[in-house]
Amino acid sequence: MRLLCRVLLPAVRQGARGVTGGPQKEIRVRFAPSPTGFLHLGGLRTALYNYLFAKKHGGAFILRLEDTDRSRLVPGAAEGIEDMLEWAGIPPDESPRRGGLYGPYEQSQRLSLYHEAVQTLLERGAAYRCFCTPQRLELMKKEALRSRQTPRYDNRCRHLTSSQVQEKLAKNLPFVVRFQLPSGAHSFQDLVYGWTHHDVASVEGDPVILKGDGFPTYHLANVVDDYKMAVSHVLRGEEWLISTTKHLLLYRALGWQPPEYAHLPLLLNKDGSKLSKRQGDIFIQHFVQKGYMPETLLDIITNCGSGFAGNQIGRTIPELIQQYNLQSISTHSALLDMDRLPEFNRVHLTRWIEGADTRAQLVAELQTLLQEKYKDVTFEKEYIERILVLRKGHLNLLTDLLSPDYSYLWIRPSVQQEDLHRLSSEATEIGSLVVRILQNSHNVTGLEVLSTELKSHLQQLRATKYSTSMKLLRLLLSGLQTGPSVAEMILSLGPEESIIRLQKALLK
Repeated sequence: MRLLCRVLLPAVRQGARGVTGGPQKEIRVRFAPSPTGFLHLGGLRTALYNYLFAKKHGGAFILRLEDTDRSRLVPGAAEGIEDMLEWAGIPPDESPRRGGLYGPYEQSQRLSLYHEAVQTLLERGAAYRCFCTPQRLELMKKEALRSRQTPRYDNRCRHLTSSQVQEKLAKNLPFVVRFQLPSGAHSFQDLVYGWTHHDVASVEGDPVILKGDGFPTYHLANVVDDYKMAVSHVLRGEEWLISTTKHLLLYRALGWQPPEYAHLPLLLNKDGSKLSKRQGDIFIQHFVQKGYMPETLLDIITNCGSGFAGNQIGRTIPELIQQYNLQSISTHSALLDMDRLPEFNRVHLTRWIEGADTRAQLVAELQTLLQEKYKDVTFEKEYIERILVLRKGHLNLLTDLLSPDYSYLWIRPSVQQEDLHRLSSEATEIGSLVVRILQNSHNVTGLEVLSTELKSHLQQLRATKYSTSMKLLRLLLSGLQTGPSVAEMILSLGPEESIIRLQKALLK
């Protein structure tokens, strides 16, 4: 057993290639999704952990598309995956779009490499051609299920003689290529789960590595590509942990040095259920359309898991890189509480509003959104920026400012006189009083000062309570019964616009 472990994982004996000790070697990691669907939260988390690991150690982050399952490809998914990585701020260093020295980065364009590896395995007796028909395999499966056993291939074609194989090839019988699993338990060390061993040959038949259509299965393709692309560490979901033994056995049969493996615990819903692609709200495009910020998604999917310095809100990519520690990742599943997503986004949006450069980006984005919604109205950048600063800490999403609650900021409301006088018989006096305060512009110097000025004058009214006066003024300025404070509304709109609205409503 110890000898086998040395053969399978010489990298473990040498250290984790400059990360867990040992000789320094170039760090190269990959995110290898299948373009059979669009990027979702679980995939984003795997990509992020790889990206952070590469940047932490000055290495390369590779995007490779495993598109050999041609029947399940989704049009646009390949481009969408890379688009979403770029949107999230974790772009690959090498990819189908960016290129690189180890391309092509789509498996469908690397078939010659897989066929070369298969030929090597056939010549070494580590693989064989299987001529079993789909009908026979289906009957075996049904019989196993009827007997309450796990379906497995019986390795029948492993025992064909070379003359029998040649005879079948001469008849042009269709075949697949299977890898011959050695018997016995085989151990390897995972950087998260520690020493693990599986006796795969006792629970499953020899796996197919080359399908009848000439395309490889995942087991062969990922081994060949990881080796040919000089991948040093494989960070992937724990669902692949049980398959790793097969992959290491393939490395041994091909005489190749394997990478280090680290399997990441599952990302689950907060109730412990699995994230499902049937949940439309787990795809990254959903969050883009809703207006969430990239940093928000990266923050929340790392906040609920391990590998970082405590559960903090508001971490940026540089902070995640600094805190990231592969050795501190636990085997416990990460429970994702998406109910907190607005809270996370509010923190990151506030930070963007506070930064001069990032605030300018928000202003430009909001200006575009406003022009799309209010096509005949022009909004000055200075005005939009003032709104953002005043609403800082109150907005969950930038698009909140497009909601009906904030429409008063962009268009003048229509106010009915009966609504005003229903609140107070002193409506005209109250509006006129505030107009005089605003015309004395030196009093409008800040939120606290304006609030104090309004309160000191309006509390002197005999027939109308101060709280009622505020409701009246809010209605005059915005057409709404509830919302931000009157002082904030005035500072948002500006004294001139506020005076126009007050006088227009009172002159009806």
